[in-house]
Amino acid sequence: MLMFNALRKAAERGVRVRLLLDDNNTGGLDAILATLDAHPQIEVRLFNPNGIRSMRTLGLVADFWRLNRRMHNKSFTADNKVTIIGGRNVGDEYFGAAGDISFADLDVIAAGPVVKAVSDDFDRYWNSPSAYPLALMVTDPEPAPPAAVDPDAKAYLDAIQQSAFLQQMLGGTLQLEWAHARFLSDDPAKVLDKSTPDANIATRLKALFGQPERNLDLVSPYFVPGEDGAAAVLEIAKKGAKIRILTNSLEATDVAAVHAGYAKWRKPLLEAGVELYELRRASTDEPSREKKRSGAGFGSSDASLHAKTFGVDGNRIFVGSFNFDQRSIHLNTEMGMVIDSVELADRLSKTLDRTLPMRAYEVLLDEKGNVYWVEGRDGKLVRHDVEPGTTWLKRAAVNGLSWLPIDWLL
Repeated sequence: MLMFNALRKAAERGVRVRLLLDDNNTGGLDAILATLDAHPQIEVRLFNPNGIRSMRTLGLVADFWRLNRRMHNKSFTADNKVTIIGGRNVGDEYFGAAGDISFADLDVIAAGPVVKAVSDDFDRYWNSPSAYPLALMVTDPEPAPPAAVDPDAKAYLDAIQQSAFLQQMLGGTLQLEWAHARFLSDDPAKVLDKSTPDANIATRLKALFGQPERNLDLVSPYFVPGEDGAAAVLEIAKKGAKIRILTNSLEATDVAAVHAGYAKWRKPLLEAGVELYELRRASTDEPSREKKRSGAGFGSSDASLHAKTFGVDGNRIFVGSFNFDQRSIHLNTEMGMVIDSVELADRLSKTLDRTLPMRAYEVLLDEKGNVYWVEGRDGKLVRHDVEPGTTWLKRAAVNGLSWLPIDWLL
């Protein structure tokens, strides 16, 4: 709601606002979006929309092969001068403003020539056959409900006003890393299964990064490599590069089914020397893993990984929406930037060095080839022989899912 309000205020200043939303998560927003769209300076379009607005589940079932695909891209571009891209969705939990769980995320703010590439790509999606003007989909909108006064919104805005980042940006002292950046995105025709494999971001990323020679740091909340991806990682490890992967643990993931597509690859990756880490659910400012904060409020006691990034050979990184999973590779459209920067690659590596012992389980193999987990707690190492923080029922369900041929959906 804060974002919608900011867009409305911008429009009242005379700014032309275009809002392109993937329709997957717009349930219940039709009236509010229609109110925005009615402003002469604001235009809203829905990408790959559900044609049945009131019974969306029925629409999904009736047109599953199309609606199962998503525009997963995230970008915010102002005046063709500055852009923000990354993995963050617009929702309370993605900005540390939800009371139950907070997603650890990553974005990049960029200026310079790469901004035009992002802006041109927005035009490509905006004008694609899958982008429908809201007025075509919402023909008789209900009046938008009155905006509720949310005390959490004020707390969030107060925190933002006091943030060092905002003060540096307003004061013109924000330190930027000047580096060569290349923008990549999928063809919007991918959601219609009409793009060519060579145009997909996964293929182009592989061509850009080539074969890592020294090290690969990979961060992905949903790590489902599949046979081809696992083979590629194993080949890199076989040639001597150090590989470190951070993903969600079963207790931290918000999509347990995805864990089924990942868990089956743990043992072969570990046997090849890959270092595996899984983010713990409890955040570092909680003294107890079992302690949970209840009710709404600013901040969270539970954390889940949502950032998507990787660094190669200490000299270049990728930041974007692309998960190392089958959905990102084959079904969804994705975007991101490849940045040639020793500084940023080094920062990613050192951040992992510093935070993994505090925030993640290290996954290891014992002498019998069994997987176990180690966490640092109160200065000691604690070993877990089953998935930590989970019930036997949840583990059994995930194990059952791992036998099903559903990786292409994950």
